Amino acid sequence: MPFSKLGLQAELLRAIGAQGYSSPTPIQTQAIPVVLAGRDVLAGAQTGTGKTAAFTLPLLQRLNGKPRTGKAPRALVLTPTRELAAQVAESVQTYGAHLSLRSTVVFGGVSINPQKDALNRGVDVLVATPGRLLDHVGQRSVDLSRIEILVLDEADRMLDMGFINDIRKLLALLPKQRQNLLFSATYTDDIKRLADGLLRNPALIEVARRNTAAETVSQVVYRVQKEHKRDLLIHLVKEGQWQQVLVFTRTKHGANRLAEQLGRAGIESAAIHGNKSQGARTKALAGFKDGSVRVLVATDIAARGLDIDRLPHVVNYELPNVPEDYVHRIGRTGRAGEEGAALSLVEGEEFKLLKDIQRVLKRDIPVAELPDFPVSAKQPEESRPQQVRHRHAPRRAGGNAAPAHADPHRKPRPHNRPRRAAGDVR
Repeated sequence: MPFSKLGLQAELLRAIGAQGYSSPTPIQTQAIPVVLAGRDVLAGAQTGTGKTAAFTLPLLQRLNGKPRTGKAPRALVLTPTRELAAQVAESVQTYGAHLSLRSTVVFGGVSINPQKDALNRGVDVLVATPGRLLDHVGQRSVDLSRIEILVLDEADRMLDMGFINDIRKLLALLPKQRQNLLFSATYTDDIKRLADGLLRNPALIEVARRNTAAETVSQVVYRVQKEHKRDLLIHLVKEGQWQQVLVFTRTKHGANRLAEQLGRAGIESAAIHGNKSQGARTKALAGFKDGSVRVLVATDIAARGLDIDRLPHVVNYELPNVPEDYVHRIGRTGRAGEEGAALSLVEGEEFKLLKDIQRVLKRDIPVAELPDFPVSAKQPEESRPQQVRHRHAPRRAGGNAAPAHADPHRKPRPHNRPRRAAGDVR
């Protein structure tokens, strides 16, 4: 079925065609006519199904049919992360390119003043994270009393991140008569309670079973020693000539360290996580999209907030502690019908996590044979200089002396702390 059969206006069809899309995804086929009809929607759709366009396109058409009066926004899209907010806002601009509608995005980590200026000029569509939007409410720089359409995108993630109280405060500021669209990858009890209090006779749309991985993603596991993970990753990227790889670590420190190590190996890399400034995160993501950054190393903050067209590879450098996060991670690839590959580097202590993931998936992930790859001659601890033993520290049991390259000016490690390998998580 082509997009033209869904009742969309010519201006929107023109914008869709400019992006190279010809046929809608299942979530778009089901959601667009329902939203155009003005009904509330409860949609269960995992990442990569095209859900952003599923609400953006009909939202724009409904607003385009009525002229704006005043400066107050008429549609509000709430998202859990800054990255997702920016990407939804980009979609609004892309699909609304031939419409006379204004939009803006507000999120934290950047100056609030330009956002105030944009809101003061008047907007039709406001995309926001809950915290920064409440900041604007507190400073009286936004009026939410004329919202006609509310979208909660990745509502389950917002609840997971503790935004429920912020959401309730914002809902209290909205007019009671409005259209509500709730999109969630999972249906938890909390989501059901939120939906029951928010939606009126909603159309129920579900295009993916709960906690299932995208069918277009091939999944494989490499069983590898912790200290050899970095060497295997370098080998896979170089030998496979991978040009765009999203790599997940469990910790912010681990993401920074791995990005630096890959850079020293001649692979352009950047890290993205919660401790990075918004400017640094935006720059890293832009470089990843334009090809100047080959590997983006991320913590789970990016698992549900990144939208990269045709991303071919996702690597779990470390498995997540929460099995459902594995599904969200690998959902970054295999999007909108494209094929993708998800690889997990699993060492001995992670086998229990792997079993938990397979239990959620209700399937085993195939184990691939390790390729021949060069192993670095450096000691694992060499990449963690803060953990190198002091040259004057007592010998370990077994008579192994401290490495000769240890920095004599570093503080000695406590003698009762066991050594960690290079990939250990703090």
